[in-house]
Amino acid sequence: MNARTVSRVLASVLIFQLGIGALLVFGDMQLAAPRLPGLGPDAPRLSEPVRPGDQRRLFAPDRDRPSVQPLRNAGPLPDRLTLTRAEGVWRLEGAITAGDADRIITQIEDSAEAPQQLVLQSPGGAVDEALRLGRYLRARSIETAVLSGEICYSACPYLLAGGPTRDIETGASIGVHQHAFGENTFLPAFLAVEDIQRGQGEVMIYLSEMGIDPMVMSHALGTPADEIYILLPEQLERYGFVEAPQ
Repeated sequence: MNARTVSRVLASVLIFQLGIGALLVFGDMQLAAPRLPGLGPDAPRLSEPVRPGDQRRLFAPDRDRPSVQPLRNAGPLPDRLTLTRAEGVWRLEGAITAGDADRIITQIEDSAEAPQQLVLQSPGGAVDEALRLGRYLRARSIETAVLSGEICYSACPYLLAGGPTRDIETGASIGVHQHAFGENTFLPAFLAVEDIQRGQGEVMIYLSEMGIDPMVMSHALGTPADEIYILLPEQLERYGFVEAPQ
């Protein structure tokens, strides 16, 4: 990146940092407080249709499974990223966990014929692993795609961004939300603010490197970790995930 781009990204990071601490503290308070019957989240279930201005949906990876294309086996997604090849199509599916980037990179390097495109389907997971693997995909010029009826949520859009070209079919679902930072919601969020800010800055710089507008993170920061914000087709164009029609 040139100096102007770096300065613009860092300025954006500083602006977002002003709100991150408050968002994290508020999120911890919301999670730590017991929810009374009838007073749960207002977001509808993932199965409800998405409309402009109504894009937040409840999302729990162990509960909300995507609907897959009719010709594929509609089984559960793997607990960690799994690389497969069938009928010439390479797929990368499952949750993103610690060590997945190195493992998948090794599998690709050891393949007799490296993939030209990876079809992604993932509920998300470890952000640092997604960034590392995404940079590898870009360095190797491996394209990415998400098929109709399938999902790419949470950290998965960072993998998607790694492709030099990205094919997002009509009916594919791309979503973002706040990064989770621990199972124990009673730990003070203040202890995590510095690391979260640093990580958020790294994500925004990565997105800019990949040609994605870091402002897409404004939707992520405003969406709790137990919900997902579904990006509309026009937003995928606006933020640079897909090219606008000529």
